[in-house]
Amino acid sequence: MIDKVFDKPIEKQFEFDEEVAAVFDDMLARSVPFYNDVLDLSARFAQEYLSEGSRVYDLGCSTASQLLKIEEASAHSLDLIGLDTSDAMLSHAKKKIEAFKSGITLYNADILEHNYQEARVFLSNYTLQFIRPLVREELIEKIYSALESGGVFIFSEKVISEDKKLNKALIDCYYDFKEEQGYSKYEIAQKREALENVLVPYSVDENIKMIKKAGFSSCEIIFKWANFATFIATKP
Repeated sequence: MIDKVFDKPIEKQFEFDEEVAAVFDDMLARSVPFYNDVLDLSARFAQEYLSEGSRVYDLGCSTASQLLKIEEASAHSLDLIGLDTSDAMLSHAKKKIEAFKSGITLYNADILEHNYQEARVFLSNYTLQFIRPLVREELIEKIYSALESGGVFIFSEKVISEDKKLNKALIDCYYDFKEEQGYSKYEIAQKREALENVLVPYSVDENIKMIKKAGFSSCEIIFKWANFATFIATKP
């Protein structure tokens, strides 16, 4: 379905309800630059660390697109687990999993509270930015604790620049991208208002500092476009 969620006056802050879930794949493909390429890239790098039976968590899995790509790309049988708190998202994910005859397991679970088993890879696509800054570090520490030695955390985020002029230029570039994808200025403004104080991005440096504070030995950018970045962090 085509995303038309914000072509009318907003009545509430952004949330992952049924209206959003029904158009979510289209929304991300048109709202996040190179979204499908980022999923492919994340799946590609994840393969470097996976072996038979490896456990993989996707935090905020939405419609399970990332896990499906990892499953498709892997020669191994994997324990793929998706977590999300949106029943609407999980409902759409289940339909895709059934259609692809996938072995992915889904849980309606709070990623801050879930009791994780030891895993080789954690993934998070544009999810941390929706976690309140006060508890974001706690989640990273929890991910680090559950990772096997040598395991990785691959995550993508919207990022800000600490240079105000550059930050505005990056935002303008992003809005131009959205218009090129068919969104009107009105839709862009409506979504921006709905996301106010709901989506709180960090700078690249803030993300890396948070990751290394938790104990990760490295954190590198493997993709960046304007104000969007994908990172890979390694546990020693």
